[in-house]
Amino acid sequence: MKSIALLLTCFLCASAPVSFAASDITGAGSTAAAPLYIKWKAAYTGKIGNKVEYQSVGSSAGIKKMKENSVDFAASDAPMSLEELKKINMLAFPTVISGVVPFVNLPGVRVGELRLSAEILVGIYSGKITKWNDALIEKENPQLHLPNLTVVPLVRSDGSGTTFTFSDYLSRVSPEWKQKFGTNFTIAWPANVVAAKGSSGMVDVLKKTPGSIGYTEYAYIIENSLNYVQLKNHDGLYVKPNAASFRVALANSGWTKTGQFEEMLTDKAGAGSWPITGSTYIYVPRVTSQPERTASVLQFFTWAFMNGDLIADSLDFIRLPDLVQARVVHEIGSVVDTHGNKLHVEIGLN
Repeated sequence: MKSIALLLTCFLCASAPVSFAASDITGAGSTAAAPLYIKWKAAYTGKIGNKVEYQSVGSSAGIKKMKENSVDFAASDAPMSLEELKKINMLAFPTVISGVVPFVNLPGVRVGELRLSAEILVGIYSGKITKWNDALIEKENPQLHLPNLTVVPLVRSDGSGTTFTFSDYLSRVSPEWKQKFGTNFTIAWPANVVAAKGSSGMVDVLKKTPGSIGYTEYAYIIENSLNYVQLKNHDGLYVKPNAASFRVALANSGWTKTGQFEEMLTDKAGAGSWPITGSTYIYVPRVTSQPERTASVLQFFTWAFMNGDLIADSLDFIRLPDLVQARVVHEIGSVVDTHGNKLHVEIGLN
């Protein structure tokens, strides 16, 4: 994201910002983005020296900690509206794009073989489909011998941005789901689900539970060699989760066309579009009473935008489109202290 450097240089130099010494900082939130932020912070500390602590506690808990002023930034996989952000004196900006991926522990079925439609996912998570050899699943998978095994749907016990993205997709493809369950960080799931804490917790439970199905961010799929499924997308075609299918969803959104990063990326058109694509966001105060710490947060993520692409690529996260980068620069440059002074962010750190 080197193009963000020039934009930041122009924007911040024009705004006569106030300088502060860099501080060690603490953030909390998204477990889905944790693999990326943990690697970014290790590289940043190794190069620059300032420490970044990140608590992988889930999106809802991260936002709560931010509201309580117990951390310097929060990370969430769900966007807030501009009105919501204004009410709590925060701004948000995205960092990368990825996908939420259903994965299974299904004996006899190899990685990436199982095909699931939106109707099947809704049926499983609403408690209507309870056996893996259900007629709907068999119809989509005539090439497989599906076992007469009970379906064990796994969900997150904590307030989860991954759950928000997953349930947003189900709400878009099923009016019944939208009315009964809706979109949220936590859902009033049916009684047959098994809850696990965090992305890692869901992975651990699934590995021990034949017949189980869960959902997690793509980096966990790769890191743990999990049995991901193919999904039928908006265009009625089966696709596999990967960087290419996330990019197709992104290309068919307002993110690429107008820079509107509040838009959800689920159920986007496109032959190769992954239907549960999403982003992760950073939340910081818009008017900060701790300018040196907030400036250090913005410096860390500016450094990551300029120097962290290879790390993001290694986890199959997708960089931000140019129009979104321009909006991120504007958001970063709008943060002020309680006297109305803009903050200084070092550009040349590498």
